[in-house]
Amino acid sequence: MKKHSVRLSRRFPLPAEAAVVVPKVTPKRWLGAGLPGVEASSLCGKLIVVEGADGSGRSTQITRLVEWLESSGHHTVAVGLKRSTLVSEELETAQQGNILSRSTLSLFYATDFADQLENNILPALRAGSMVLADRYIYTLMARDLVRGMEAPWLRNLYGIALVPDAVFYLDVSPEHLVQRVFAKQSALDYWESGMDLGLSRDLYDSFLQFQALMRERFRELQRDYGFHLLNGERSPDAVAEDLRREVERVLAA
Repeated sequence: MKKHSVRLSRRFPLPAEAAVVVPKVTPKRWLGAGLPGVEASSLCGKLIVVEGADGSGRSTQITRLVEWLESSGHHTVAVGLKRSTLVSEELETAQQGNILSRSTLSLFYATDFADQLENNILPALRAGSMVLADRYIYTLMARDLVRGMEAPWLRNLYGIALVPDAVFYLDVSPEHLVQRVFAKQSALDYWESGMDLGLSRDLYDSFLQFQALMRERFRELQRDYGFHLLNGERSPDAVAEDLRREVERVLAA
C-alpha cells in the first residue's frame, strides 16, 4: 500500500494552478491538560480519525480520503500508529519477542503517539492542513482496557491528545475480520490476537475472543467520546461514500 508523508517538509505538492482550500476554523480542545505551552486555539486545521481493527478496511479508506481531499485542494497529512521516528523501530523489534508487559507496551505506544503529536500533528494543524489519522489514541485505550489497565490512568496518560474534529469507527464483527485477515495475510498477528492474555492456546480462537473484547471496549468509548459508527462490512465504495459525506460536514462546520 502506498504510504503518505507525515512530515510537513515532505508534503504532497499541489499543481501550481490548484486552489488551496483553507478549512473553516473551529475551536480545538485537549482531551485533558494538553501539552504545556501549546495553545489549542492556534490550531486551525482539521483532525479526522478513522478507527477500526486490522481487516476493517481502515487503511484503504484513509488512502481514498487523502486522494479525494488532495484533489479538492486540501493539503493533507496522514499519520498512524508506530510511525514515530523516535520509537517505532524499537517498538517493532520489542514486539517480535512477544515478551512485553502490558505497561511497557502501553508506554511504548504512548511515546510513539506523543512524538507524532508534537512533531507531525500539531505543526500540520497549525499550518491549516487536514490531518487524517489511521487510528488514534482510542485504539490504544481500547487495547489497554482489554489488557486490564485502569481507565482513569489512561485518561491521564492521553490527556495531551487533541479532541479530533471527527472520529469514525469502522465496525466489523470478529468473524468477518478473521476472514479478511486470512485473505490478505494468510496469518494472524500475535498481539492482534491477544495471545499475551492467555484467552486461548489456539491462535484463531484467541483472535476471535480478543477482537470481540476490543469491539466491546470501542462501543463503550463511543458512548464516552461520541464516535460515528459505520458498518464496515459493506463494500469499500459504500463505506467511502459515507465517509466523504461526513467529512464534508466537518469541513463545512
